Amino acid sequence: MVRGHFPRIGLGVATAAVAAVLAGCGTAGTENAQPQSGAPTTPGATSSSPSTSQSTTEPDAATSTKAGETLCKSGDLKLTLGRGDAGAGTVYRPLIFTNVSDRPCVIQGFPGVSYVAGEDGHQVGPAAVRQGEKGGAFTLNNGDTAYAEVGFVNVQNYDTVTCQPQPVRGLRVYPPQETASMFVELPTTGCASEKIPGDQLTVKTIEKGNGE
Repeated sequence: MVRGHFPRIGLGVATAAVAAVLAGCGTAGTENAQPQSGAPTTPGATSSSPSTSQSTTEPDAATSTKAGETLCKSGDLKLTLGRGDAGAGTVYRPLIFTNVSDRPCVIQGFPGVSYVAGEDGHQVGPAAVRQGEKGGAFTLNNGDTAYAEVGFVNVQNYDTVTCQPQPVRGLRVYPPQETASMFVELPTTGCASEKIPGDQLTVKTIEKGNGE
């Protein structure tokens, strides 16, 4: 918070009168910072990326935790992509979070997911659209896993002009309630256009297990 003092002074003069001074001050605040994105790490690796530019992938809203428990952060987690099942032009794969820290942490809600490309890690197309209800919070101990099901539409089914297909390197992922992103390798093709019919990526709430 930045504080500044801006005096306002009034002065009256009359016979046998004395001067009186009134002063006041004001404050100005700042809004909450938005999550920042970073370029993907070396293909095949997962990490928390440093902040470089604003991303359109928003983390899930915060929730409360029990005394002594902390929310799972990107640095606590290993990120992998499980095997998928195809259906109606869409492949569904579990995005798996494993607690690799030495302490338990709490996880809840929807991760933020988007395609990224290039050495600068720029986002390709819209972020994944949330499907279904937000699940309850649960604890991940060391070695425990949680997953969110991600739907990948076959973008080859879209008109090329409408889709504006681009090669992508993988996924930028924000764990729920986290502003530091992670990266998982997935060489494929994404639609760069924001105006495709339907959603090229969807994501469901975090659940216990590995989804396989």
